[in-house]
Amino acid sequence: MIKAIVFDFGQTLVDSADGFRTAEKQAQDKLFANLGLTVREDFLAIYRRLRKEFHGRSDFSRNSLWREVFYYYCLAAETGQLEKWETEYWETVKAHTTIFPEAEDVLESLSARYEVALITNTQGQKTTGTHRISLFPELEKFFRVIIVAGENEIPPKPDPEPFRRCLEELDIAAGQAVYVGDDYRIDICGARDSGLHPVWLKHSSVRRNWPEVQTSVPVITSLKQLLDLEY
Repeated sequence: MIKAIVFDFGQTLVDSADGFRTAEKQAQDKLFANLGLTVREDFLAIYRRLRKEFHGRSDFSRNSLWREVFYYYCLAAETGQLEKWETEYWETVKAHTTIFPEAEDVLESLSARYEVALITNTQGQKTTGTHRISLFPELEKFFRVIIVAGENEIPPKPDPEPFRRCLEELDIAAGQAVYVGDDYRIDICGARDSGLHPVWLKHSSVRRNWPEVQTSVPVITSLKQLLDLEY
């Protein structure tokens, strides 16, 4: 019997797509100018390759990524400068983050029947306790347990440890929990490999190139569809 519904945060409960696009464009402009480069296409190819490598190992620290870009071009970055850029980056993301319209009602409905929890990866901030969930008390209040993976010696998803810790705090078995997320590798595979029942949320309102995979995992295009699933 399902006792808990566990959620991812970004692009699951809130939409940060415009924020990330804007923040990435600003960061790329700063890097390109500071590196003194002239061929933008070559720079973007290198930047995107390195970013993909970082994301592939669930490392979302922009500071570390940008330092690697400088290193690629045999240059040293100013630590204070990169920290300032990273702060500006996440402030831009936060400023352009909005709650998906149905999120609050769905959480309220589900919390009347199940334990509700959150497992989200940190964005690689310098300090703990700064995750964007704190900006949305209207959502935060529904979660009995919040795990920010990547902080406090908890490895980021898809590592099984954040899932294990959440289940331990909820005092339930893995098979008694559903996990809802948008990222196939990090959320769906991570939850599945940890024994939870994953639900892949591919928001119909989000512009995104979803990976083409064959899966038996339930796929929904709106949070409202969670209310109709049989657990």
